[in-house]
Amino acid sequence: MNASHLRVYCGPNDDSAMVDVVRSENQRETVTVPLMDILPLLADAVQSERTWLRDFEDDEATISMDLYEVLLAYQHYRRPSA
Repeated sequence: MNASHLRVYCGPNDDSAMVDVVRSENQRETVTVPLMDILPLLADAVQSERTWLRDFEDDEATISMDLYEVLLAYQHYRRPSA
């Protein structure tokens, strides 16, 4: 019987990937990626109701002030009118 070997896939190894890994003494390891790289994946995970999302529901994300203001406006205007 052949033993199966599993490997963890960490994405492409090319140098063109725009990823910055940062680690400080008081923080967990963080990665900076373009928003367009993660949005489709997160949207699919939410739509598919993936249970692993609950593992990260208390995590915080840092976004630009411009994006924050746009999200606040979107939240305000998408409310159903009475």
